[in-house]
Amino acid sequence: MVGLSDSAVHAVSGAAGGCIAMAVSRAFTVTYPLVNLSTRSQVEAKTKKESTRAAALKVIQRDGIAGLYDGLSSSLVGIAVTNGIYYLCFEEARALVLRSRNKSKGALSMAESILVSAFAGAATSILSNPIWVVNTRQTVRTTVSPDAATGSTKKVVEKRRGIIQTILDILSTEGPAAFFHGLGPALILVSNPILQFTLFEQLKNLIIRRRALRLTKGASIPPLTDLDFFLLGAVTKLFATSVTYPYLTVKARMQAGNAEGKSYASAFDGLRKIVAQEGARGLYKGIGPKLTQSVATAALLFLAKEKIYIATRKALVKTVVKAAA
Repeated sequence: MVGLSDSAVHAVSGAAGGCIAMAVSRAFTVTYPLVNLSTRSQVEAKTKKESTRAAALKVIQRDGIAGLYDGLSSSLVGIAVTNGIYYLCFEEARALVLRSRNKSKGALSMAESILVSAFAGAATSILSNPIWVVNTRQTVRTTVSPDAATGSTKKVVEKRRGIIQTILDILSTEGPAAFFHGLGPALILVSNPILQFTLFEQLKNLIIRRRALRLTKGASIPPLTDLDFFLLGAVTKLFATSVTYPYLTVKARMQAGNAEGKSYASAFDGLRKIVAQEGARGLYKGIGPKLTQSVATAALLFLAKEKIYIATRKALVKTVVKAAA
C-alpha cells in the first residue's frame, strides 16, 4: 500500500508512540525524573537506602531541577529507535510465522509469541545498546576513581555533556567497545518484552474471546477501546519489569562505566557480586520510581502506538483511493 508495508507502519507508529509517551511524561514532569532517579540509585552501589523524595532533593540541591532531566535527549532518541526497531522486527517475524501457516492474519500461539518476541528483542538490544550507554553516562554523570591519598575510592561528578560530546568522550577514553558494555544483561533482558508482549497478546485475545461469547450470533466483535490498550500496557509492563529488574541494575552499572560495573565479568557475575556485597536488596535499588515510570510510559506507549497505527492506515487508504480515482 503506497510502498509502505504493514510492518513499516507498525515500526513508525511504535517509534512515534514511544516519543509521545516520553514527551507527555516530560510535560507533566513526572516519569522521566523517576527513571533518572532509578538509574542513579542503581549505579550508586554503596549508598544508603533513601526515599524517592530524598533522592530527588539531593539531585536538585547539587544540579538544580535540570539535574532530574539529565539524559532526556538521548532517552527520547533511544525510545524512538528502540520501539521502531522492535515493532518492525516483531511485525515482520509475526507475518513470517503467519505466512508459514498460509495465513495473512490471525493470533499467534503463546510459543509463537515468545519466539517472535525473542527475535525482535535480541535485534533491538544489539542495535540500540550504544544509545543506552550514552544515556546512562548522561544520566549518572559520576565516575568512581581511586584516591591515592587514602587508598579508598572517591566519586567524581562530571560536567554535563550533550549526546555528541558524550559519544566523543567515550570513544577517546574507552574506545568503540564501550558502546556495548552491558550487552550481556541487555540480551537477558530480552525476556522483559517477551514477557510483556506475550502476556499482552494473550490477555488481548482473552478479552476478545470473552466479549465474543456475549455477542449474538453473526454480530461483529467490537474493537478494543483506548482504555483497554492503556490498562493492558500498564499491567503487562508491571509484571515484566518486576520479574527482570535485577538485570536492569547490573546493566546500568556496566553501562555507567563505574568501578563496580567494570569489575563484572558477566551478568551473572554482577548478580553474584551485588548480592555478596549489598545483599538481595541491592538488586532492587530504585525499583519504586522505575516501576512507576515504566508502567506509566508503557500504558501511554500502547495507547499512542495503536491510535497512530490506525490513523496511519486510514491515511494510506485515503491516498490509495484518491490515486485510483
